[in-house]
Amino acid sequence: MVAATNESGTGSFAAQVITGRWFMVFATTLIMAAAGATYMFGLYSPEIKKSLGYDQTTLNLLSFFKDFGSNVGVLAGLINEVTPPWVVLSIGSVLNLFGYVMIWLAVTRRIARPQVWHMCLYICIGANSQSFANTGALVTAVKNFPESRGAVLGLLKGFVGLSGAIITQIYNAVYHNDPRALILLIGWLPAAISFVFLRTIRIIKIVRIPHELKVFYKFLYVSLGLAGFLMILIILQKQLNFTRTEFIIGAATVICLIFLPMVIVIKEELYITQKKKLDSISNPPHQQVQIVAEKPPPPPLPAAAPPQNEEMSCWNPKSMFHPPPRGDDYTILQALFSLDMLILFFATICGVGGTLTAIDNLGQIGASLNYPKKSISTFVSLVSIWNYLGRVVSGFGSEHFLKKYKIPRPLILTLTLAISCIGHLLIAFDVPNGMYVASVIIGFCFGAQWPLLFAIISELFGLKYYSTLYNFGSVASPIGLYLLNVKLTGHLYDKEALKQLRAKNLTRVEGEELDCNGAVCFKLAFLVIAAATAFGAVVSLLLVVRTRRFYKSDIYKKFREEAEAAAAAEGEMAVIPAAGNGNGHAQSSVISK
Repeated sequence: MVAATNESGTGSFAAQVITGRWFMVFATTLIMAAAGATYMFGLYSPEIKKSLGYDQTTLNLLSFFKDFGSNVGVLAGLINEVTPPWVVLSIGSVLNLFGYVMIWLAVTRRIARPQVWHMCLYICIGANSQSFANTGALVTAVKNFPESRGAVLGLLKGFVGLSGAIITQIYNAVYHNDPRALILLIGWLPAAISFVFLRTIRIIKIVRIPHELKVFYKFLYVSLGLAGFLMILIILQKQLNFTRTEFIIGAATVICLIFLPMVIVIKEELYITQKKKLDSISNPPHQQVQIVAEKPPPPPLPAAAPPQNEEMSCWNPKSMFHPPPRGDDYTILQALFSLDMLILFFATICGVGGTLTAIDNLGQIGASLNYPKKSISTFVSLVSIWNYLGRVVSGFGSEHFLKKYKIPRPLILTLTLAISCIGHLLIAFDVPNGMYVASVIIGFCFGAQWPLLFAIISELFGLKYYSTLYNFGSVASPIGLYLLNVKLTGHLYDKEALKQLRAKNLTRVEGEELDCNGAVCFKLAFLVIAAATAFGAVVSLLLVVRTRRFYKSDIYKKFREEAEAAAAAEGEMAVIPAAGNGNGHAQSSVISK
């Protein structure tokens, strides 16, 4: 009998863990840790180029559609507005599997050689699955923990930043030196993880947890350990020749670190269980009684007058220029046509567009400035790790400064844009060994902008339509990339390369790749990018001025009140009115909850 009771208790606790909010956070970190296939394009793109006979221009076209697909997730947001998160995650799994498996079939020649537009469509579909994973998992986590949204965004965006390095280690262990198999891996692995946790990711009723932020810091410490280990592992793999066994040991350690937060989850659920037991001891059921006398029913309320205006919906154009106060739930059109959103969107185009341009051209920049290939590889690793650090520092740091000192997040965004200008200028003026510092600055600032952008959107425009507004903010990335990379940097690079070719009395053969050497190749482009980013910082300063009063107020008050009201409703004892005794006196009823 005792054994049966113990088994029942163990099973009950296991069910509590799996259905708990902290296990949902853990599941979200796993989904995010596999959602960064778009950051691995440089590893498998040479295989696409070789197998399908593409030139560099065609490969750059594929890269653009990859970035376009990964950042345009408005459809995912709209679907998430009307369906539960598992629907969005399911669609994302299907898109991921279809897109990358079709690329794998084309590269391995298991299907007829597809046309270029087919490949652009496949990679756009596969990359678009990332926005479905973000919307289904990350947006849901923000809604479940509204008072810690900065920490949530920083943590989960940090795992996205590490995902490329994580998948690379798994690939090295499972498939070793087979780039074609890497495409297959990024096709099935993210889809499988999302599928496993379909029912885990869900909207949970907000509960006030006093030490909530401390728990997220524990998740942060584990992720910092994971990032540090990955950095050391990457450096060792570049310096030494790893055997297959060593790759397997490294990948196994990475997987153990990824699953380490389960210790935090179990510890928190044990804390909840113990707290419930203590509460039941201090407040036994027989004390939870209440005696009430029957009271005459209150007079009926007058019927509300029918609304004079059409009911406001998320797409009602009549209301889009009459928004509610900041922090309340805006409709989609009210947010999109808000001056605050336009300022934020423009600043992001300048900031993200500039840093992403630098990241996408790291190889070309390093080559033109005569850095050795090993150094260029180091730049990529530095950008990857500091991209992660930028995400977690801006998320957790902005949350700390907001709660303790009331420093608005738009001000931190402004400072981030200003700091990124230093990285652009180091590239423009070819400072000796400046690329190492520029890689750190640009990687950090690129990562830092995302949690700040998404947190500001959620705070200014509310969480009701956050799924759509979150994805609208992401659209700034491909716009900035197209303007500053394709139209500006690429054009000026080719122009200078042709000038150098003519100076040598040579003519370009059609289809031949253009190479440019010297600081002049990127100097003008990055001077313009630095100026555009500085202008974006000035524009974002306008948002700081406009929102200073809002951020000085208690912006999370309504979420605390909702959680307290829900807790009070659950804690109230059930009471039924007493029936009259026929003598005009009320008869008492004692009810225990």
